[in-house]
Amino acid sequence: MSMKHLLLVGLFALLAACSSNTKTLDESLSESELYSMAQEDLDARNYGPAIEKLRALESRYPFGRFAEQAQLELIYAYHQNNEPEATRSSADRFIRLHPQHPNVDYAYYMRGMSSFNRDRGIFERFLPLDMTRRDPGAARDSFNEFAQLVSRFPDSRYAPDARLRMVYLRNLLASYDVHVGHYYLKRGAFVAAANRGRYVVENFQQTPAVPDGLALMVEAYDRLAMDDLKSDALTVLQANYPDHPSLEDGEFRHHVEPAQRDAGWVESMTVGALDRLLTPPRQGGRTVAEREMERQYQDALAAIPSDIRTPVQEQERDRSWFSRLTFGLFD
Repeated sequence: MSMKHLLLVGLFALLAACSSNTKTLDESLSESELYSMAQEDLDARNYGPAIEKLRALESRYPFGRFAEQAQLELIYAYHQNNEPEATRSSADRFIRLHPQHPNVDYAYYMRGMSSFNRDRGIFERFLPLDMTRRDPGAARDSFNEFAQLVSRFPDSRYAPDARLRMVYLRNLLASYDVHVGHYYLKRGAFVAAANRGRYVVENFQQTPAVPDGLALMVEAYDRLAMDDLKSDALTVLQANYPDHPSLEDGEFRHHVEPAQRDAGWVESMTVGALDRLLTPPRQGGRTVAEREMERQYQDALAAIPSDIRTPVQEQERDRSWFSRLTFGLFD
């Protein structure tokens, strides 16, 4: 047996030993104890142990008071643990089981996030790779899922972030189609190249790829000796994008690659926002126990008759939960 095989056997044995040392959760743990332990793991970013506890909670107490919240937390934990398929599966399951849940918009949002990051591994996040040349399947799925969120829940707290990502994804899809058109152009498929350029112009208006699509049409129609169509596309390009790199002193020059552009303010805004928003928020921001305490307090305060309510109580209604918990020490 070669040294390489010996090393592989040793590595597998080590992995098996590590997996055999995994601690099993005590069967006597209560629902609240499991949920509290999972919360501690999530706060410490120990997503693997958190997933184990949340799954145990869901299976042992499927109708408990923390069951639905545990399902939402599980979606988040899977996402943070870089398990996009499990994230999507958990989000789909929550949507199917709880279509009227007040926080179902979070499941729609995380389903879009699972597709958004499907092809974004460590190398894609930290190396300058051109995502417009990658397979657009995940980007198209993500765009459709974010669109579904925005359509169904336009006032959701996740809708603004989803709209930003949709702008970015639409620009990416348009640029991908331009690259495909130039591939056709290089291979001599001029009709296919012209059709792809027209598709970009007609379906991706207000994206930075539109002038590239027009330039692609001009070049393809020129190769096909279709002078009328070439003239029409060139006129539109000259009138609307006179500074495009394919134009030199207003005249069209040989153009076989998409122009290299500086990022405009829209792209700078969206990409900068995406850099800050790669990690989605946890649903709700507070635990179920904290929200339940807040709800009970507000119900009790609202039940006080208005004729005996004091000005202090009126002011108290506007105080935050943190302010009341700390007796106003940090106000």
